[in-house]
Amino acid sequence: MKKKFKILKWILGVFLSLIILLVSLFFWIRSLIPPRDVDVVSSEAKNIAYITEDVPEYRGKILAVVTSTDKMGTSDESTGYELTELARAYYVFKANGFEVDIASPLGGKPPVVIDDEDMGKYDYAFLNDSIAQYKANNTQKISNVIAKDYEAIYFVGGKGAMFDFPNNKAIQSLVRNYYQNDKVIGAVCHGPAALVNVTLDNGKPLVENKTVSSFTNEEELLLISDAKSIFPFLLQDKLVEEGARFNAGTMYLEKMSHDKNLITGQNPWSVWVLAETMISELGYVPKYRPVTDEEHAIHVLQAYENNGSEGAKTLLNQLIRDEDQPVSRLLIAKHGILAAMKGRLGRFFSLLNLTSYAKDLEEQE
Repeated sequence: MKKKFKILKWILGVFLSLIILLVSLFFWIRSLIPPRDVDVVSSEAKNIAYITEDVPEYRGKILAVVTSTDKMGTSDESTGYELTELARAYYVFKANGFEVDIASPLGGKPPVVIDDEDMGKYDYAFLNDSIAQYKANNTQKISNVIAKDYEAIYFVGGKGAMFDFPNNKAIQSLVRNYYQNDKVIGAVCHGPAALVNVTLDNGKPLVENKTVSSFTNEEELLLISDAKSIFPFLLQDKLVEEGARFNAGTMYLEKMSHDKNLITGQNPWSVWVLAETMISELGYVPKYRPVTDEEHAIHVLQAYENNGSEGAKTLLNQLIRDEDQPVSRLLIAKHGILAAMKGRLGRFFSLLNLTSYAKDLEEQE
């Protein structure tokens, strides 16, 4: 009896120690992440110099296309277009002299996904922009779009795009028209679903032998383990099946592919570079834009991938101490949590230590 009691006491002790460890770890992680410094109410386009100052003369129009699908297949999971993927590209286009119209398969008000953790000043400015909101809530029906009215087309991501982009005849017609007439086509994250099932006049798939990026199988399956049964296909698999040279980067880090007039991005963190590359492909030098704290964090994480902790710390020193640039500690910590989800505990603690290092540098300033 005493032996059983000792075993139970030992198990209880281990359990309580584990609880204390997890609680301590939670509060440590919380201490590494600064409070949000974005004023949701006052974030307006008119107060952002990049959007309002030194805007070139009118250069034409760009069409952004968003999904009309609000549910993932037969599941109850809600979806829509990703607001950050529309808002950031919208303002890059505007700041570089282009008017932006928004279309969707059904027209009208499309469903939108707003992730508070990913929102920044440009995203809140979009929500506070009456003109942008009118366009976003009263989208053109894609079948009514006149192709010649636009210099380029941009397909916004969001998981809903997997359901209503691939078989939409109007989208296929626009993509074929633009590609064969050397007009610029951009697509990010799940947006490249608009490129599948598009056949050129020569009978070949549009993406055949083209270098493209999109949301990867690894990124999809990490958060939605049954994605193969929910979606009609995995986007990476479908693009490869149609002959694309798939260009995958590190999970949830910036990655863009530029193949002539076809410009594609892997995930939401690729929007800035993709939109500015579209401006370049249209024949203009993109206007200078201050790099965001999120982009700096992405560059630090890429340095971590390429050169380990020391390489990442060197870049952090340069950005924070030498150049007084902001770095999103939240994003670095989130990548640590993603590592834990994959069972990579060494990487988890390494990235949290990197987050702590960034915090220490900031506090020394």
